[in-house]
Amino acid sequence: MSEKGGGAAAKPSSLRWSILRRALLPHSHHTDKHNSEIGIERVSRKTTHGFNLIPSCLVDNRNDTSPVSSSSSLISTKEAACFCYTLPIPDAPKLFLFQRVSSNDVLGDFEVCNRYDIDNTGLVCPWPSEEVLAYYCLSHAETFRSKTVIELGSGYGLAGLVVAMATEASEVVISDGNPQVVDYIQRSIDANSDAFGPSKVKSLMLHWNKEEISDISNKFDVIVASDCTFFTKFHKGLVQTLVKLLKRDGPSTAIFFSPKRGDTFDKFISEVKESGLRFSIDEIYDTEIWRQHQEFVKGDDSWPNYDKDHCYPLLIRITR
Repeated sequence: MSEKGGGAAAKPSSLRWSILRRALLPHSHHTDKHNSEIGIERVSRKTTHGFNLIPSCLVDNRNDTSPVSSSSSLISTKEAACFCYTLPIPDAPKLFLFQRVSSNDVLGDFEVCNRYDIDNTGLVCPWPSEEVLAYYCLSHAETFRSKTVIELGSGYGLAGLVVAMATEASEVVISDGNPQVVDYIQRSIDANSDAFGPSKVKSLMLHWNKEEISDISNKFDVIVASDCTFFTKFHKGLVQTLVKLLKRDGPSTAIFFSPKRGDTFDKFISEVKESGLRFSIDEIYDTEIWRQHQEFVKGDDSWPNYDKDHCYPLLIRITR
């Protein structure tokens, strides 16, 4: 349920159906075409750029030498691409992550999004904030060692997989509200299972506004999430989920990374305040990420149209 976009006047479901109309009526009026393009930006502001903190490359997952588990999944081979990530730490195993081959929406996406009242941005690509979260987790492995951890709105789950592989967490749950996304997560878990050591790792479909979570209430030492604060309609449910998942006894922390994105960040913080949870916000939390950010702001053309409001994630720590 990772919300990554810009603008929030219309409901996501209305925007999705407008885009679908254009797909079904490709010769519609120019105005419809223009409005649909605006809608696409508002439902999902895709970026092909990032901070390039964890090197990756596409690998062939369609032959017998692939790292892919033969168990899995509802995903067809034609729909899935496998990326190999090289973690920037000594002696780290390769991390294999599955994602959709194409970012083109299909009819099934619209059906799922409207059935579950979610967005489909988790299917588009791993987002820059997710990479920042994963890199931060690597740099602060001691935060997760021997801890129970859950990633919320994980998209393809890069950060959760990194925590499972490189921090010696006791248990890692990688969750999203989109069942299609969860299927990709499970495929990645299967592909990397030999690298998790003693850590217990599982996927979970978790919709912040709907699911009863009594079986995992007050269980987690650390909650992580990236770019999950855009759609204001999900703020209350997300904060309520935090309240339910954070431990009541002993230290328990939520670590969020999210760009400002207009006033949506501030509205999320207001919801956190109303809940009684405590929080802190850091703008400078890693020297390398801050250095790159400053270069992009100055006009480094390796990330064209870089915009601090939409691209640079702030760090939020939330506790009871």
